[in-house]
Amino acid sequence: MRILAIDYGIKRTGIAVTDEMQMIAFGLTTVASETAISFLKDYFGKEKVEKVILGEPKQMDGTPSQSAEIINKFLETFKSNFPEMPVERVDERFTSKMAFQTMIDSGLKKKQRQNKALVDEIAATIMLQDYLHYKK
Repeated sequence: MRILAIDYGIKRTGIAVTDEMQMIAFGLTTVASETAISFLKDYFGKEKVEKVILGEPKQMDGTPSQSAEIINKFLETFKSNFPEMPVERVDERFTSKMAFQTMIDSGLKKKQRQNKALVDEIAATIMLQDYLHYKK
């Protein structure tokens, strides 16, 4: 079964998944945040997912960031739609910055690096890969 990571944002939501052996994380897609639940319903109908990892935005001092309230509302909606699906929260500090740096390091041109949807997808992948690393 797979593990799915969600990097939920006000406008866009980056989604990453593992392979079935839960060894490698890869970007799945980025969807408009208002369509995230319907996308997940469709995806869960096709793929076996063991659990969901959801980013928990924090300030440098560990307190919740401004976007925490929005993500908590999404989590409530998620749990009402998927009550049986386990959800683990993980610290998502720096994932967007790391995603942007990954784009630079991989040689993407400036125009490609401005694709915020790609940044969100890579951020979800980094979050999931970190989760897999620390789970071992």
